Amino acid sequence: MIATCLLIGLVVFLCGIVVRSRLRANRPAGAVRGGPLASRWIRTRFDPAALGLPPTAALDPRRAGPEPDPARRAGARRTAEAAREGDWRVAAAYCEAAGSDWDERWSRIELLVHAAGNDDRWLADWRAAQPGNGDAGTVHAMLLVSRAWAIRGAEYAHKVPEADMRRFQAMLPSAMAAAQRTADLAPHDPGPWVVMLTAARAMGYSHSQFCDLWRNLQARAPHHMAAHTQALQYWCAKWSGSDASMFDFAVRAVAGAPAGSPLPGLYLQALDEVARRDGFRGSRADLTVKARLRDVAVRLDTLAADHDALPRLRHRLAHHLLAAGLYPEALEQFRRIGPYCGARPWNEDPAGAVAAFDHARGRAAYGARG
Repeated sequence: MIATCLLIGLVVFLCGIVVRSRLRANRPAGAVRGGPLASRWIRTRFDPAALGLPPTAALDPRRAGPEPDPARRAGARRTAEAAREGDWRVAAAYCEAAGSDWDERWSRIELLVHAAGNDDRWLADWRAAQPGNGDAGTVHAMLLVSRAWAIRGAEYAHKVPEADMRRFQAMLPSAMAAAQRTADLAPHDPGPWVVMLTAARAMGYSHSQFCDLWRNLQARAPHHMAAHTQALQYWCAKWSGSDASMFDFAVRAVAGAPAGSPLPGLYLQALDEVARRDGFRGSRADLTVKARLRDVAVRLDTLAADHDALPRLRHRLAHHLLAAGLYPEALEQFRRIGPYCGARPWNEDPAGAVAAFDHARGRAAYGARG
């Protein structure tokens, strides 16, 4: 009888081990080292300085990274102020100075679109004085798109009031036509094609129509970051594609990105798209996703240390590495980020950027203990 009881007890014990092992194996990667034990460890034993991290008191929620180059900021500010005062010549020279650095040129176009938001008389004067100027035409076409999108808002389509959606869609053809005219005037400039890609997804372009636009963009600037961002949106599930087509596009773009390009961040954007819709699912943190995140980390190291996009990309990478259970890699990104935490996803957390960022660092440290 005693032997039988001992045997039954042993069987129950072994079954318990098997069940717990399977539960651990089936938990999402991001949850393996989370929960109450991790939270208690973070509260009582997490020592940032011992891990090469800035102390909690030094965390800065005002920005994503170090201050940009003062001369660069001053140039942008002077250009915006001159435009608002009616001087389009400063804006023209500002764009021209970017040369064929199309990513930089696009960032300057965006600045001017913003400057023209409330008063575009200076832009009308520029276009009248230089009707063949591609930058002026691109600013005008993108301004039309921006005004249409301001009416629509950023909500999913089913949440947009019907009247606003009709106004939005009615405004897009004129923006597309303006971009097409500019493309004819400035045949080597990719800017008008970025505008067309932006409008095309909202106009319901078919895959073949969109691919025609994409081929024209690629012929002019094959690694244009803003163009890739717009195309990723077209291929995502909420517009004209699917998760599969979106990730396929992102993976191909990352694979073809030259050293020093911010394009590897496109894969992080694809992960963001899924996370915004239904949260990061543990099932996505498979070996392929982990390998791609590690590849993104290596590629980001080729960007110039003062690249404008780098700090925000590191924040997003740290977040996704943590969600995928790649704790040592996430901890390394937190070391590189330093004290800055004014970026997504931390500044979207109800607890506040400092608390969210510090807890995420703690989770990475807890998980990386081995």
